[in-house]
Amino acid sequence: MKLTHALPLAALLAMAAASPDAAACTNLIAGKKATADGSVMVTYAADSHNLYGMLTHTPAADHPKGAMRKVVEWDTGKPLGEIPQPAHTYNVVGNMNEHQVCIAESTWGGHQELQDTTGNSVIDYGSLMQIALERSRTARGAIDVMTDLVGKYGYASSGESFSIADKNEVWVLEMIGKGAEKGAVWIAVRIPDDAISGHANEPRIRKVNLKDKENVRYAKDLIPFARKRGYFSGKDEDFSFADAFEHHTADTRRGCDGRVWTYFRRYNPDSDKYFAWVNADSDEPMPLYVIPDKKVDLAGMQASMRDLFQDTPYDMTKDVGAGPNHVPYRWRPMTFTVDGKEYTNERAIATQQTGWSFVSQSRDWLPDPVGGVLWFGTDDTNTTVYMPFYCSMTEVPAQLGHGDVNTFDMNSNFWMNNWVANQAYARYDLMISDIRKVQSALETDFIATRPEREAQLKALAEAGDMAALESAVNSEGADIARRSTDAYRDLAQFLMVRFMDGNMKKLDADGKFIFSEYGLPIYPEFPGYDKEYYERIVKETGDHFLVNPRN
Repeated sequence: MKLTHALPLAALLAMAAASPDAAACTNLIAGKKATADGSVMVTYAADSHNLYGMLTHTPAADHPKGAMRKVVEWDTGKPLGEIPQPAHTYNVVGNMNEHQVCIAESTWGGHQELQDTTGNSVIDYGSLMQIALERSRTARGAIDVMTDLVGKYGYASSGESFSIADKNEVWVLEMIGKGAEKGAVWIAVRIPDDAISGHANEPRIRKVNLKDKENVRYAKDLIPFARKRGYFSGKDEDFSFADAFEHHTADTRRGCDGRVWTYFRRYNPDSDKYFAWVNADSDEPMPLYVIPDKKVDLAGMQASMRDLFQDTPYDMTKDVGAGPNHVPYRWRPMTFTVDGKEYTNERAIATQQTGWSFVSQSRDWLPDPVGGVLWFGTDDTNTTVYMPFYCSMTEVPAQLGHGDVNTFDMNSNFWMNNWVANQAYARYDLMISDIRKVQSALETDFIATRPEREAQLKALAEAGDMAALESAVNSEGADIARRSTDAYRDLAQFLMVRFMDGNMKKLDADGKFIFSEYGLPIYPEFPGYDKEYYERIVKETGDHFLVNPRN
């Protein structure tokens, strides 16, 4: 689902609270032996029509005995209660802490009767993630914190899948409440190091080896609770969390599991066979993970987050809904009705309502302050710029600070990305190449400069000069955010000028507007519409627009 986080929670939630959104978030995962450089990688797209894109920060802190932490529901701003603080909490940047622990999520709801009915539960899914980041040094430690919290204080949200990574491993934790009973039932599975996985608003953990204590963990009352509630009646070894606690319909397979499938097929061509599950042509489920045929690199993972079902049966540029400019987006609602029949729009990973997203890297060969990096972007993943911010950052760049979706801000990275993207939504095939030039130039530079920069940061860490390291990552982060925001402000203005009034102004070899020898802008081109669009007009209107032959 959608989420925004950091402290002060009350102030943040007042500005960024979002209403519930169906099929809202996407997580992609790669183990360290599945990646080109040995990173453990997790991605997250926080999608909501009311979510403002900002990078958040919670500083490390020491707490006196008896100190309490307020818990506020992330989606509504509603105070849920207080819990005791530990003696120390860790620095958290976005969804990653100073120990390279990263947590992401996607909501799937599950049986409505399992949502908290007591009104006394204190921990919602967003707070659960944030608190775990504040208190955990490893992924396994985060699982312990999360499951202990809901056991002690109750779980105030619906069904969730969490991606939980550190520099050595990555897990998927799935959880749902117990209705009138306190707490939650849950199961966690370690993704093999050589595998890729993902989840997108559908529970994905099915039959696993429950005796494999090293790679599978679960609530003691998980299967007894499922039996008691009538969700499961088979042998323990056949238990499927995903099937016990959620109904999987043709719509959810297509709109949710479809996003994971399109990621799988990029790296494992044999995964094309799982389209039968996604398209509800078969009831043989897609597995939780697959082994890729090629290694996942950073640029490839960023590209996966920009997936629009290109070259698949769900490609949205191939039907009349794409319009004459082949727009791979559809406005909401997700479904529409014609002649009493319900139809669906596709739900790709890249979508217009994303507030922010990231690709995380946790790396065991680097000191923690350097090894953990969030490649963070605001707005639509397809057109955003992924900017590198280290887990040791202690200052959020001004361009990525607080704001809201009702107040346009020329200095906001979120708003400049929206300005660019929303122009492209109308004339996609004409504008996207200009966007890619700016986007690619920035990201290529950010990636290319990492080795030298990280060698410098590593030297500072190994010398114990943490003040200098902190200053360096803060300074570079501020520069990266400024450069990206300034570049997209310039790009938005360029697109406005070049494509004004349905025209397309000509450019020289350097991408500059062309002027005549007398200093005047030369006449623009008129790209009009494509042949298929004109044919559809004639098919629908007949001779209505036919030029009178007598002329």
